[in-house]
Amino acid sequence: MKRLNGMDAMLLYSETPNLHTHTLKVAIVDLADHPGDFDFELFRRTLLRRLHRLDPLRYKLVDIPWRLHHPMWLENCDVDLDYHLRRLRVPSPGGRRELDGVIGDIATAPLDRGRPLWEFYFVEGLAGQRIAIIGKLHHALADGVASSNLLARLMDLPGAAQDERDNDTTCVSPSKGELLRAAGRDHAQQLAAMPRVLASAFSGVRRLRHRARERGTQPDLARMLHAPPTFINHVVSPVRTFATATLSLAQVKETSKSLQITVNDVVMASAAGALRQLLLRYDGSADRPLVASVPASTDRSSQRISGNELGGMAVSLPTHIDDPLERVKLTATSTAIAKENNELFGPELYGKLITYLPPFAAPPAFGWLARRNSQTRLFNLPVSNVVGPREPGQLAGAPVSEIYSAGPLIAGCGINVTVWSYVDQLNISVIADDRTLGDTHEMTDAMVCAFHEIRSAAGFSDTPA
Repeated sequence: MKRLNGMDAMLLYSETPNLHTHTLKVAIVDLADHPGDFDFELFRRTLLRRLHRLDPLRYKLVDIPWRLHHPMWLENCDVDLDYHLRRLRVPSPGGRRELDGVIGDIATAPLDRGRPLWEFYFVEGLAGQRIAIIGKLHHALADGVASSNLLARLMDLPGAAQDERDNDTTCVSPSKGELLRAAGRDHAQQLAAMPRVLASAFSGVRRLRHRARERGTQPDLARMLHAPPTFINHVVSPVRTFATATLSLAQVKETSKSLQITVNDVVMASAAGALRQLLLRYDGSADRPLVASVPASTDRSSQRISGNELGGMAVSLPTHIDDPLERVKLTATSTAIAKENNELFGPELYGKLITYLPPFAAPPAFGWLARRNSQTRLFNLPVSNVVGPREPGQLAGAPVSEIYSAGPLIAGCGINVTVWSYVDQLNISVIADDRTLGDTHEMTDAMVCAFHEIRSAAGFSDTPA
């Protein structure tokens, strides 16, 4: 067994009837040139033979009596593939929108906590001799980096040995006494570490305040903890909608190099431009910058396949700026400040502090936040950008042509934007509830439009008319 860390536990506690904290991973498999049959049974056999390498898929949640500590993972448990593997078909004509609709339906249902916290869907009926493999994985199991590494173990990547074999189940459910003794030991360690953690937090706050005074006032950047009210921010419904779009990674890199900014700056500026379009459409004005919650990984090891090793950054999005180049400039400034603040406070300190979240009080508190109808002041929406596999992968010998990822909605925020790179693509996914947008593709279309607006302003002439 192993204890959920603070961030893992928080993602578990924050799940409510209207806020599901699972993530989605979508792989499009191209069968046009695949010589053999690629069907549901082949996928099932492939997953079964590789299951021993996919440790988080064999974890089962164990609660501690009377919620005296964070839950634990019981490792190497039996997996009922008849339950965890599902077979679906998209409606005709099997294009992007039809698949996105199916993914939204999958995202709407929460995972069963009495079983290992994942499901895979084998989706047929896509146009162009393709299928989709959709993984629904609880965020408590893995963050973006761990999910990417886990996906790499499932796929056939160049030079990687698959080590296929049967899966041996060895887990034994612990007794109440064992759980309580483990909780006592872990609490003792946490109490011993608390003075150092608190001292680090006070030092981090002092460094942040000192640096803020040095920077002075910045009227074009959002004030932290002052996210403005928007159409995005309301009590989130349980129903999920989904949309995807793809950009050329080469074009994004070329644009970032020309403007002397990072790829992440291009992503954030494109999100800002897209949100500006939607604010004008839905709210009738876009006169204030928004605040994005941006996760920052504290462990990028290629071997880590489970857990959440995350910090968090608050990034000002200049949605009030009409000129695309000025918007890019302000975005680069705000992301640089956010990164500096993250380093000044201590990237790993967020996770250490969240460890002390009280298990008995956290779920009711998060439930209250999920139902709270007043305007959130922390963030307007989450935006994340994860580096996915650089080499093209295969699944059971068939090429994987696209990969998408989506994170969960958080309290008071009806949109989540997740960008994953894969080989030569920058793939955009937007998940929303059914109250926020008339069509979730409005956001993905707007991000594509905003990127090409930036690219055109940077002097490139290959943008769509």
